[in-house]
Amino acid sequence: MSIPEDRMALQLRSLVKKNGELELSLASVPVPAPGPDEVLIRVEGSPLNPSDLGLLFGAADMSTAKASGSAADRPVVTATVPEAGLRATAGRLDESMPVGNEGAGVVVEAGSSPAAQALLGKTVAAIGGAMYAQYRAVPVAQTLLLPEGATAVDGASSFVNPLTALGMVETMRREGHSALVHTAAASNLGQMLNRICMKDGIALVNIVRKQEQADLLKAMGAKHVCDSSAPTFLQDLTDALAETGATIAFDATGGGRLGGQILGCMEAAINRTAREYSRYGSATHKQVYLYGGLDMRPTEFVRNFGTAWGMGGWLLFPFLNKIGPAAAEVLKRRVASELKTTFASHYSKEISLADVLDLGTIAVYNQRATGTKYLINPNRGL
Repeated sequence: MSIPEDRMALQLRSLVKKNGELELSLASVPVPAPGPDEVLIRVEGSPLNPSDLGLLFGAADMSTAKASGSAADRPVVTATVPEAGLRATAGRLDESMPVGNEGAGVVVEAGSSPAAQALLGKTVAAIGGAMYAQYRAVPVAQTLLLPEGATAVDGASSFVNPLTALGMVETMRREGHSALVHTAAASNLGQMLNRICMKDGIALVNIVRKQEQADLLKAMGAKHVCDSSAPTFLQDLTDALAETGATIAFDATGGGRLGGQILGCMEAAINRTAREYSRYGSATHKQVYLYGGLDMRPTEFVRNFGTAWGMGGWLLFPFLNKIGPAAAEVLKRRVASELKTTFASHYSKEISLADVLDLGTIAVYNQRATGTKYLINPNRGL
């Protein structure tokens, strides 16, 4: 696990040019020396999360993607960015950007502080961007020491999905709700959320898009699973909401009608026990948070849910900033203690940095389909 003598290593970069071209490449960059309170990690696992794909591809039309360069070690992928996409990404034009929110690996160098030195030779998870690289220096505060026996693969997804799932539950509690709804619920994140809720005794309504996804969650022990492709979906959802009393939802699709349908079904469930009619609808506040963009269409809804409602965005990092370092540390400690149980992640394939830029591989992981989560090992084969 020695550092290259010339202290140069590969890093995946994404560049959106002003001429409307996306360029993805592997750049040779200096291996950074860690500061006093930093550690240098040899990255051995980093997941391809939907949020990473947003930065990786920007607003490019990946159906126009073309490959060049050396496919073995220095591939280059280009694609066309539509005019509307250029306007949406104006802040990053002509700026080559590193990619990868989180990852894990072994600490090969450490700064002078006692906290940094204590991690030398340890396997840690880390967050902070630029993780699709062979080496990454990060502050100690952005690391998580993995439990004895845990590998980089075990810890590669220790931050985004686990803390998002815990953040949803914490938001539910802080905002006075007692049960929650989650869409795209058969994902790695959704499965984590189910395990959290079952362990903590919280009622959870899962919304999936296929019967096989419903079967997967039910096999895990999930009680309330609604298939949005079923003709009885709205009735099924209303029944589940009436039984659980869920009045807060986290929607990974973002676009389309689903968010509004959830609010409408919440109102219908609440009105089943209403004692009198109100032209303003129920007084119970209903909240839908959009935290993803699996459906890129505009968000549409019909105002059939009264006036006590809210729909807005939810992101992990603003949430963590809001609750503060002490509360965030409590969540991180739970992730570490339940890393191989509640917060276990599963990957369909491990790929190298060069593989990330293979057009056939892109066609698979860019579908963002449940069951096709890929793990990048930047040092694979080296």
